Order: sequence, then structure tokens, then C-alpha cells
Amino acid sequence: MQKDIHPSNYRPCVFKDMSTEDYFIANSCAEARETTEIDGKEYPLVKMEISAASHPFYTGKVKLVDTAGRVDKFRNRYKKHLKK
Repeated sequence: MQKDIHPSNYRPCVFKDMSTEDYFIANSCAEARETTEIDGKEYPLVKMEISAASHPFYTGKVKLVDTAGRVDKFRNRYKKHLKK
């Protein structure tokens, strides 16, 4: 194996699905601005909008996730094309 090819900040992180409040711990070098405490140990917190706990493919439920109003912007932009 090659030496010194892995990032130096590779550590356990908490990934939290913001729509379902589920979380899991995995090793990662993702940037984290916040920390959280789980079982008395502090971990970097990475917030996600969609994970396996909320994705329609895994849950079998159709759910529209629109955090920044992108769907409404799209519909308003192409509304004139639908009237024809």
C-alpha cells in the first residue's frame, strides 16, 4: 500500500438527516461546522437533506423535498408553456 495518501482529517462523523432526524456514524473527512454528543462522545456533525431514511427509493413513499423553493421557481418560469 502507498504511504501518506489518506487525508489527515479522516475521523468518525455523525451524519444527520434533517427531514427525519435520523443519524448514523461513519468515518469521513467531510467538513463539519458543528459538533454533537452521542453516548458521551463528541463527534463532528454533517447535516444532510436526504439519506436512506428519507429517500423515496428506500422508503417507498413519494415525498417532495424542496428546501430552497426550486420547484416553485421552475413552475413559475415554465407556467406560460403549460397554458398552450
